[in-house]
Amino acid sequence: MSEFDIINKYFAARAKNRPDVRVGIGDDAAVVQPAPGSELVITTDTLIAGVHFPETTLPYDIGHKALAVNLSDLAAMGATPAWVTLALTLPQESADWIKSFCDGFFTLADRYSVQLIGGDLTRGPLSITVQALGYAPIGKALLRSGAKPTDLIYVTGTLGDAGLGLRFLQQGITLDVSYQPWILERLNRPEPRIMAGEILRFLASAAIDISDGLAADLGHILESSHAGALIYPDQLPLSEASTCTLAPAEAITLALTAGDDYELCFTLPAELRGTLERLPSFPCRLTCIGEITRQPGLELRYQNGNPYHGPIFGYQHF
Repeated sequence: MSEFDIINKYFAARAKNRPDVRVGIGDDAAVVQPAPGSELVITTDTLIAGVHFPETTLPYDIGHKALAVNLSDLAAMGATPAWVTLALTLPQESADWIKSFCDGFFTLADRYSVQLIGGDLTRGPLSITVQALGYAPIGKALLRSGAKPTDLIYVTGTLGDAGLGLRFLQQGITLDVSYQPWILERLNRPEPRIMAGEILRFLASAAIDISDGLAADLGHILESSHAGALIYPDQLPLSEASTCTLAPAEAITLALTAGDDYELCFTLPAELRGTLERLPSFPCRLTCIGEITRQPGLELRYQNGNPYHGPIFGYQHF
């Protein structure tokens, strides 16, 4: 098949038809109409085979994750996703691979009413670049720079699960068979916290998604907000799979450093704690793990007062 045959059969035919897309796939560029009273929120991520996912990863999972990591960035901004572009570089044409990739990509896209509006297809080493575009009410997008001293620090979900899955695949650690499907899904098919982000844009003071490890990503909030933080490692939310597989100290280290969880880390004015925790239908687990401080830097201390001395460095891109 030619480039355009592939685009028409596997991508254009499966793209949703949102009413705010005037021109989608098929022209030199797309034309979209943002909702009145909103501003655009735009993010881009690239995934490289052997760097951002193991070479053996199923194409369905690659398609899901390539989109999920971008939707997660929008969630961290409190944005509602709407449109995406996809630049796909393939080493060879494989109808089965492309179909499975598209199944993963569009299953997630359809869940959040996201339309593919354009992109590029070329030959070369396997890489996927997705640009995701969403919108938020004017002035309501969450930033990294809004944290203030005495704000509480929260995370969604559980931490360290994707890192545990990667250790299982690459190091062959013993993992009970009952945990394996769920842990591998946490690694390969992360769920972007879109609905949580849409709620938090009216409550949180700052937010980021956890892609490189909690300590590293929280550090970006602290740097942008010119603040410090006190974190209680024994308050970190850990899954049953993690606590039953790893020693306590190792599970905590993984939660702090492993990354790829794509949970949200956010700060909240202390006076809004009751408001947040009384919400009747927050879409996922929430855990308060510490607070923002005036003293710059990240301090980690157990609730009994003992300092944490383990690793805190997360994934390094270079």
